[in-house]
Amino acid sequence: MVLPPWLSVPPPGYGGVEHLVAGLVDTLVDRGHQVTMFGAGRQHGTAAEFISTVPELQYERLGEALPELAHATRVTHLISAADFDVIHDHTTIGPMIAGRHSVPTVATVHGNPVGEYGDVLSHIDQGVALVAISHAQRRLNPRLPWVGAVHNAMDLAGIPRKTAPGRGPVLWLARFSPDKGPDVAIRACRAAGLPLMLVGKCKEPIESRYYDEVIRPLLGEDVTVVFNADREAVLQLLVDARCLIMPIQWEEPFGMAMLEAMATGTPVVAFNRGAVPELVRPGLTGLVCEADEELPAALHEATTLDPAACVAHVAENFSTQRMARGYEAIYQRAAGNI
Repeated sequence: MVLPPWLSVPPPGYGGVEHLVAGLVDTLVDRGHQVTMFGAGRQHGTAAEFISTVPELQYERLGEALPELAHATRVTHLISAADFDVIHDHTTIGPMIAGRHSVPTVATVHGNPVGEYGDVLSHIDQGVALVAISHAQRRLNPRLPWVGAVHNAMDLAGIPRKTAPGRGPVLWLARFSPDKGPDVAIRACRAAGLPLMLVGKCKEPIESRYYDEVIRPLLGEDVTVVFNADREAVLQLLVDARCLIMPIQWEEPFGMAMLEAMATGTPVVAFNRGAVPELVRPGLTGLVCEADEELPAALHEATTLDPAACVAHVAENFSTQRMARGYEAIYQRAAGNI
């Protein structure tokens, strides 16, 4: 299992890929597999054997090509066919050099496979098995060598959950980016007469600049801002929230925040874009809107939804066991076992 070199697994706060892989690794080990995880830093919190390619996490260099390229190159030198049946790569650069491996490679595509990223993916070694995280993501570039789609998942063990509909503020949870629509969330909640809490990652210069230039001028007494909250704090804020608002402005390939919300019993109000229709069941676990003007009424209606239905939906459709079974089938095909 090859991770990007930016964050620990699992991460203490924001880090959807790292949370996902932590759950996948532990479930695969529970199912009897031997898993070795290649990452960065000195610590991890999974059941896998851990091999670090660099002593320090490379988060401060996020966005640079060299740290990930160096990491991928080191992993290549550490992998031998005698030790591994399949490589599962979650990095951006790793699949580009997978042709040098003597071991079959499965690569999960975590971003949108269009534009420059789509061009890169279209020229990878044809022996690399690409896995989508949603059907919506796969449809964005159907010509890529996809071998399947496996939804992300989360472990419900230890997740706090509400027992009655929340009456707290509406919660927006994402990185500060125009793609995530925090400005739309502010206007929608203001129109609905409901308080809003913006819980956002704001560590990179582009995020800080967007917050200062676009979001800060929109703030008022009805909006509370929480920066870079840790996972425990985020889960408790989700429990207390009326609902999660996801006014995304792009074709989001998945959206782990929606799973986290529903796992705590909190319904989701989102736009009908990207993978939202695959994750949210309208009228049961949330409400799916087509336009800005639909959001205020949906925010009020969300409190009529049953928290237990939200939790059951995640348990049935997005468990780590289900995700592991999906990947096992792909590993077997990649390794030529079936």
